Amino acid sequence: MSHPALSRHPLTSKAVILAPRLVYLLALAVSALAAALYSPNKTLGLFLLAAGTTLLALAAVIQLLNRRNAQAQKSLHDTISSFVELDASPSFTTDREGVIGYRNKAAKQRFRATDGDTLLSALGDLFASPAATLYRLQNKALAKGFAREDVVMRRGHMRLSVHQIGENGFLWRLEDIVEKANPGRSAEGISLPMMTVSKSGTVLFMNDAMRRLMGGREATLDRIFTDLPLRPGEVHEVSAAAGPVKAQICTIESTVGRSEVYLLPLTGEPTAAPRDWDLFDELPVPLLKVTPGGKILLCNRPARDLLGLDKTDDAVLSDLVEGLGRPVSDWLETAAKNQGEHKSEFVRASKQPQEVFLQISLTTVREDGETILVAVLHDATKLKTLEAQFVQSQKMQAIGQLAGGVAHDFNNLLTAISGHCDLLLLRHDQGDQDFGDLVQIHQNANRAASLVGQLLAFSRKQTLQPEIVEVRDVLDDLAHLLGRLVGERITLTLSHDAEAHTIRADKRQLEQVIMNLVVNARDAMPDGGEVKIETRVEELSKPFERDRAVVPPGKYVVVSVSDQGTGIAPDKLPKIFEPFFTTKRTGEGTGLGLSMAYGIVKQTGGFIFADSTIGSGTRFTLFFPVHAAELPDLAEAPKPLPQPTHSQSGGVVLLVEDEAPVRTFAARALRMRGYTVLEAENAEEALSTLEDLSLSIDVFVTDVIMPGMDGPSWVARALEDRPGVKVVFVSGYAQESFTEQQARIPNSVFLPKPFSLSELTATVQDQIH
Repeated sequence: MSHPALSRHPLTSKAVILAPRLVYLLALAVSALAAALYSPNKTLGLFLLAAGTTLLALAAVIQLLNRRNAQAQKSLHDTISSFVELDASPSFTTDREGVIGYRNKAAKQRFRATDGDTLLSALGDLFASPAATLYRLQNKALAKGFAREDVVMRRGHMRLSVHQIGENGFLWRLEDIVEKANPGRSAEGISLPMMTVSKSGTVLFMNDAMRRLMGGREATLDRIFTDLPLRPGEVHEVSAAAGPVKAQICTIESTVGRSEVYLLPLTGEPTAAPRDWDLFDELPVPLLKVTPGGKILLCNRPARDLLGLDKTDDAVLSDLVEGLGRPVSDWLETAAKNQGEHKSEFVRASKQPQEVFLQISLTTVREDGETILVAVLHDATKLKTLEAQFVQSQKMQAIGQLAGGVAHDFNNLLTAISGHCDLLLLRHDQGDQDFGDLVQIHQNANRAASLVGQLLAFSRKQTLQPEIVEVRDVLDDLAHLLGRLVGERITLTLSHDAEAHTIRADKRQLEQVIMNLVVNARDAMPDGGEVKIETRVEELSKPFERDRAVVPPGKYVVVSVSDQGTGIAPDKLPKIFEPFFTTKRTGEGTGLGLSMAYGIVKQTGGFIFADSTIGSGTRFTLFFPVHAAELPDLAEAPKPLPQPTHSQSGGVVLLVEDEAPVRTFAARALRMRGYTVLEAENAEEALSTLEDLSLSIDVFVTDVIMPGMDGPSWVARALEDRPGVKVVFVSGYAQESFTEQQARIPNSVFLPKPFSLSELTATVQDQIH
């Protein structure tokens, strides 16, 4: 039978309890409305009715905010989950009640729990008192945002960490310490007696050498040493099975609440400092012996491997690490003087050819009357890489949201500008002196729309028209235009793999990506050279990790564009896909070409990478998933686009648009074509208009994103009483941003902004007829 307190534990309950404030408001509202109905006093009844209605509205607002908050929490959970899917350690996301929302691949393989189970039930009896441990860690995470604790299992021990994500979510990670801390050999295999102890003096782990020395396992330090507390670097007496034994103590603080104690044998006359530092090579933990000035006196094998050292003669720590944010010598001197908090620092190993991040913890020992520092190193590369991936993802997402929002607003402005320009052009012929100016306005509005399209492409909110295409055919058709783009001083070479495969992409946008890359290659070679475009088919049998991105296994069409130009500096290479970042001089580029290529490729489901060497050139590599489908029959004639008519079309249109200039233009354009137009500024006004059931409406023309109720929501409500009405959705965002909502609206089409007068009227006419 379970303990009654455990059954009420927040991590074991699956009950979803309605917010107390909302229940209270609903109760008050119902009470007020009931009292209003039965009140003999008419004035009091009206007052109670108004109060009840207000409370109901307030409850609805609170419920809406709760729903939006839940959606935001889900989005945050999805973002976090995408980073830990391939982590070797089991990871879970849970809510406050401990209900599992997500498990990564390692968690699914190791634990049988399913989504909806609690984390407590998943862990079972993996370690002692899991409910209390999980409850304690979650409360710490709520207070500080993060908590971590090492727990003893039946075999070895585990590090259990939790991060708070959002207001009500948690990310849990279970790491087997023995496997992580000893990549080459475990503590069981070393000849030195070693044990892991907690701050309270509890022995968490003893290796085989320690168990042989003591004649078995011991639970606490007071059963091992006769002269507590332990003093690192000094000699202590051990109550061994064969009698008292003296040993020098080396204590390593590895994580919060846990330390590793090594017993070093004495050589000669006992002293208060460890002299047999050669034994450190046998320790599985990377260690350094350093002077307060930074000179490395001794360095064991694991530390040499991490730092990229062959020998330590005259080596100085400040020459081996960087990125501390202050001089390494100052940090060492402060630690030697025991000033401030002895917290670990993250640095980068500067001698390693690849990026290696280290977490260094310092402790002090006395040797021959002098202070010496012992540095413990931990490989933190995976942690820092994961952190960098998360930061980069958040950065690109924020920039994309900003770009998409700006583009949406610009599309509204451009719709009004080009639309009113169309209206003016209808009243002027080519002989009019203002006709040329109007044409210039119209052309520049189209150029601005193209620029906005590039912003939408980066934010992945552009309206694409994907089709099944053969990349080789696209490049062959584009070869003549590319040849004109690069000029006579540059040679353009195309090389195709013999194997042909199709991809699903917007052909026009794919051509734009290739042209942008070729133009950049041309600009990088002012003195001439060669631009090479190559295609091949590559099949990945396992995930391909590159530039903080992971390409899933599968078959890909790979397109590479390379040049022999000046190259891109390493410090600028990570920024080249950001909007408005350019390596060209002022006035020579907008900085949107590569960001647009990045957005189009990502929106197509592909990947783009850049390699560059100063003075040698740059290569862009694009991965597109192979689409297993037949090419369309080219003999089939495309459907003709609807053509506008100048006859009096007739029909009633309900136009709903929150931007007044766009609404004014659209209404005038439709009235000129003979339609009766009813205007509404928002969804609520539109629904109010439709309350008059005598009105006969043929078409709803509505914006998608508006203050208050959005387009698909109000249309769905209106169609309940008017099921036969056709719908035209207009938006400055892409159709894909609300595809699922539109799919639930029958007889609906999408018209992207900015649209012209003829496009609007033709779309409406096509819906009516």
